[in-house]
Amino acid sequence: MASLDEHQITVVGDYDETAQQTKLVTYHALPTTSTTYSSTHHQTKWWLLLLYCAFMAIGAIGSPSSQKLYYLHGGNLIWLATWVQSAGFPILLIPLSFTYLINLSKNKSTGPSSKPFTFMDSNLFACAAAAGVVLGLSSFFYSSSLRYLPVSTSSLLFSTQLAFTALFAFIMVRQRFTFYSVNSVALMTMGAAALVLQTSGDRSASVGEGEYLLGFLMMMGSMAMSGLMMPLVELGYSKSTVPVNYAVVMQFQVVQSLFANLFCTIGMLINNDFQGVGWNVIEQKITTEAREYELGEYEYYGVILGSIVISQVLALGIVGVVHTSSSLFAGMVTALMLPVTEVFAVLAYNEKFTGEKGLALALCLWGFSSYFIGEYKKTNFFN
Repeated sequence: MASLDEHQITVVGDYDETAQQTKLVTYHALPTTSTTYSSTHHQTKWWLLLLYCAFMAIGAIGSPSSQKLYYLHGGNLIWLATWVQSAGFPILLIPLSFTYLINLSKNKSTGPSSKPFTFMDSNLFACAAAAGVVLGLSSFFYSSSLRYLPVSTSSLLFSTQLAFTALFAFIMVRQRFTFYSVNSVALMTMGAAALVLQTSGDRSASVGEGEYLLGFLMMMGSMAMSGLMMPLVELGYSKSTVPVNYAVVMQFQVVQSLFANLFCTIGMLINNDFQGVGWNVIEQKITTEAREYELGEYEYYGVILGSIVISQVLALGIVGVVHTSSSLFAGMVTALMLPVTEVFAVLAYNEKFTGEKGLALALCLWGFSSYFIGEYKKTNFFN
């Protein structure tokens, strides 16, 4: 048992050398039940990681597709398209409440010695609030860009998120760069640059060249904000004074989405204040747009509801993957979904797959492979 405790101290201590984390490691290395974070994390890491990766895959494919479906058939309210990306957070209160009630029931049956329900601390709350504002800004840029860019192009630009994540992870959580990670960032940056060459061959007839470039810049801004958000989540976890378990991850996501939604709600109100008004005008705009939607009124609300659910699944997947692995791995999963999203966009929306897109796809996949090889070698080295 002593050797196991020493191994746990060595592994976690190598990950974070701060005094605060060393104290936590020493505490968790003591002989305890599986209710502590370190032991629970070790037991559930892989199935949770796979579950969160599945959430990210569903969101990475479904989110841009549902947003594009909204714009293609008559949707024009950018702030509404932004708002729906964080409006689904009340859904998480259901499993969170269920977890709380189960824990409460166990405590009653086994006595006060059982582990109480863990609530997030002030450090995590502050990071979740900051991440929420960043998420709101990222969502606005993202929704604005999809108005002018094809799904296939926006998906290729989405791969640059890994480069931004690597940069901010290096600054905020001291993520170490290797030859492979630097090569990956360079290749994906070149892939994004290749898409600038196709401004005339990829845009639809209703989108001007200036609008296409604006969409391009908006998408890059969204990826920069997303790249900042992931290390910010990881930083919050590292600064937490309570064990980060499933319930805490859910609470973090609720607070993050709440602040993102507040940001978007304020944006909706400000946008309509210029017309002198508030919720009545917002409601009137939505109902009018629903009646005029090409697919039908009920289908309009179906697209909105679908976007709400899918966006929440994606956001939960991101914070979950960061919790069970790292912010950089979350960026890698996003890049991994690139080919699938590309194929889906071409089949579902009959978009052109130009030579520039092929070059960008090849460079992005090459960059992803370089990063994966580097991580594999690094893992084998430490093992």
